[in-house]
Amino acid sequence: MGQRIVTGVVAGTAFIGLLIAGGWFYAGLLLLLALIGYWEYVRLNGQNWLRPDVLIGFVAVFLIAIPSLPADWELPSDMTIVWVLMFILLCGTVISKNRIQLEHVSVLFLGAVYVGTGFHYMALTRELEHGIFWSALTFACIWASDAGAYFVGKAIGRTKLWPAISPNKTIEGALGGLVMAVAVGVIFAAFQPEWLAYGQAALIGLTAAVAGQMGDLVQSAYKRFRGVKDSGQLLPGHGGVLDRTDSWLIVFPLVHMLGLLTM
Repeated sequence: MGQRIVTGVVAGTAFIGLLIAGGWFYAGLLLLLALIGYWEYVRLNGQNWLRPDVLIGFVAVFLIAIPSLPADWELPSDMTIVWVLMFILLCGTVISKNRIQLEHVSVLFLGAVYVGTGFHYMALTRELEHGIFWSALTFACIWASDAGAYFVGKAIGRTKLWPAISPNKTIEGALGGLVMAVAVGVIFAAFQPEWLAYGQAALIGLTAAVAGQMGDLVQSAYKRFRGVKDSGQLLPGHGGVLDRTDSWLIVFPLVHMLGLLTM
């Protein structure tokens, strides 16, 4: 537990510092985390990261995760990158005469889009007007949901949420996390009502709780399927990048797609 607390404090302080600094300090950190997360994903699936199709996946993750470039630089649209990635990976099955199998490239494609898109929207949130506020709000709602689910579940949790995937999670804990996330969103609105309406804040909290807990369950189901406890060991006591960002990867794209940060 002591190692877990020390790692959390050190890593959390560094992360918040770079979030406040913004620019390429924060974007660079997210790009690094995206590449490490994809590496964990590749290892989790038992694939050799030196294989050509895997290396192409790393390039795609990098290109998808980049939030923006200077005005005189041009980068293909996300849809173009995703389509080209798909096409190249499919071509790889033909060129290799099926030594690179369709199942392999399908897993790589899914992982590149999953990891790259999640980190892209984290970086994009910081680039919004009042980006520190919107980033802090979204992270705070996610973390409040996690904390609420843990403590309420420990205190009064009785009904298992999904025991086949995550035996410690309870329905009472999930509801506690939802209430905490909405409450934190409303507190942010109280501090900055000119930027954030109370209804909008509640919707962000609700989305962070529901989608975040689903993101956590997705990662738990996948690790259970692969027979591993953690996706990696980068953060002692916390596991890997994917273990710590499973909720983030789902929540940040979703709040953007729902237009909740731009109302």
